[in-house]
Amino acid sequence: MGSVGDCRCGLARVHPSPTQPVGLHVVLVHPEIHWNTGNAGRTCLAAGATLHLIEPLGFSLDDRAVKRAGLDYWEHVDLRVWPSWEAFERALPSLGEPYFFSTKTTRTLWDAPLGATDDVVLVFGRETAGLPAALHERYAERFVTMPIASPHVRSLNLSTSVAIAVFEVLRQRRGP
Repeated sequence: MGSVGDCRCGLARVHPSPTQPVGLHVVLVHPEIHWNTGNAGRTCLAAGATLHLIEPLGFSLDDRAVKRAGLDYWEHVDLRVWPSWEAFERALPSLGEPYFFSTKTTRTLWDAPLGATDDVVLVFGRETAGLPAALHERYAERFVTMPIASPHVRSLNLSTSVAIAVFEVLRQRRGP
């Protein structure tokens, strides 16, 4: 498969599937924990989504731990690695409708039409700091949050959030 913008597709293992839903993309911006990335990759593979990783990463993609977290499925993940947010952002309009996830907003993913378009991009920040303030300002109307009932929980684990969001897209696309 050819390159997309500045995507480092030479590093990516891209295995499109005829059963893959149209345009379901998960983006991890500067992920820090290899276990979360491996688990997000497994979720993407299960749902037929593409996983985009925005460098710098807090680990090596060759880490045994990432492969272990992704089990024997990691080599089948539709993975694209980007050298920077700016490189990815140039390609973003061609990928679909973006939704950014943060604890710093009030609109829940349940109130967002995640499954309303054929192409959707789910963007998540790094584990320790989330997404940069500049993205909050530029895409304010595109931010959503996970519903959390307990005041004792400030956020969900990144890979858990990815799984919830991906399957909410699939649920909404399925209809009533």
